[in-house]
Amino acid sequence: MKQKSVYICQNCGASSPKWIGKCPSCQQWNTFVEEVVTNTIKPSSGVFQASEVRPVKISDIKTDTVVRIDTNNTEFNRVLGGGIVPGSVILIGGEPGIGKSTLSIQIALNIPQKTLYVSGEESASQIKLRADRIKKSTDNCLILCEVTVENIIPAIRETKPALVVIDSIQTLRTVNAESSPGTVTQIRECADILIRFAKENNIPVILIGHINKDGNIAGPKILEHMVDTVLQFEGDSSHVYRVLRGIKNRFGTTSEVGIFEMLSDGLRQVSNPGELLIHHHESNTSGVTVSAAVEGLRPFVIEVQSLVSTAAYGVPQRSTTGFDTKRLNMLLAVLERRCGFRLNTKDVFLNIAGGIKINDPAMDMSVITAVLSSDLDIAIPHDVCFAGEVGLTGEIRPVSRVEQRIVEAEKIGFKKIFISAAHKKNIENIRHTIDIVMVSKIEELFRMLFVKRRSTQE
Repeated sequence: MKQKSVYICQNCGASSPKWIGKCPSCQQWNTFVEEVVTNTIKPSSGVFQASEVRPVKISDIKTDTVVRIDTNNTEFNRVLGGGIVPGSVILIGGEPGIGKSTLSIQIALNIPQKTLYVSGEESASQIKLRADRIKKSTDNCLILCEVTVENIIPAIRETKPALVVIDSIQTLRTVNAESSPGTVTQIRECADILIRFAKENNIPVILIGHINKDGNIAGPKILEHMVDTVLQFEGDSSHVYRVLRGIKNRFGTTSEVGIFEMLSDGLRQVSNPGELLIHHHESNTSGVTVSAAVEGLRPFVIEVQSLVSTAAYGVPQRSTTGFDTKRLNMLLAVLERRCGFRLNTKDVFLNIAGGIKINDPAMDMSVITAVLSSDLDIAIPHDVCFAGEVGLTGEIRPVSRVEQRIVEAEKIGFKKIFISAAHKKNIENIRHTIDIVMVSKIEELFRMLFVKRRSTQE
């Protein structure tokens, strides 16, 4: 065994033989920390041992149906693709206070089989208080407060649980590495030991991970490649809604999301988010529209709020919450170029209700309508929703799953929905009672919503 001292970036895992101020890989300053690395000296022989493993034809491989573990949590099962696969390793990341530990203890308590909750951050009494707060306590869930992996593995072998929860991976340490817990070497070595144990004993493991200031899971990037599933908690801790999004999933799709509501007794599943994400205004208010969005495979309607005011300073502000700021700047440029609106001297604020971040391009039509409604101070009827992408030339482009969007809007109670004219052939066989209005240009949308309404008001 040969020991040497190297400097490792705590942000991306890059190594250097000497200390440097700025990491050449991730461009971060003062992230290199000295760590002692032990290397095994291998013989330089070029002779390879004969392996008993032989290649097989793909047609000869038998596929067995994997029996997943039901977590009794519909939203969590949806994101995983139907439940927890035995032997899989799941990494859950998110900001402090977002609900990672709360969701994990709920899952550990809801599973009827024996589970083991390993905590390196809290004491057993603190975990008991959280379990009492969510009003769910069972003798099937065992608590272990330990940070050394060499002590955790024997406890897992002794209890033989159906699920192991590690809270969190940044607090663990192994005697094989001399660095402090939370460093790149410790996280990589501890994760490797737990992953090998999970695969060999067919026991699923949930790892809770912290995130850095950039919003990425702290530790080496290779950690996300080592595990089977990576789930990211999104949302603002000041709001009650949380979105669990799949970033990576070897046993299912990454297009599913789960929506939760943070209450005093834990995270509650939101089975119908459309009814909660829309505020029913008593009177029509300008700058408020509703979009029929799709996150993952689930359609729901969500409220878009906009405020346009005269800029108090020389440079106008562009502020968004839950929507891409660059996307908003592009839409404002299209409005100025194609419709003649002078928004370069006005402040534009945009907010997606509920604190949820939406990446669906079908939000474009609702966003530009909310901006125009606030700028002209003309309210949009509360029973109208939108679903369409806006191109640089001002055209309304088609979006995916338009049939599901129409059905969802009709189920919530909307009377009219605006979509792209390119969907004419796709909705001919749909039975609906909602009024479907097709538009091909934003100029046409502007005339329908604002020119006619302004003439009617006059």
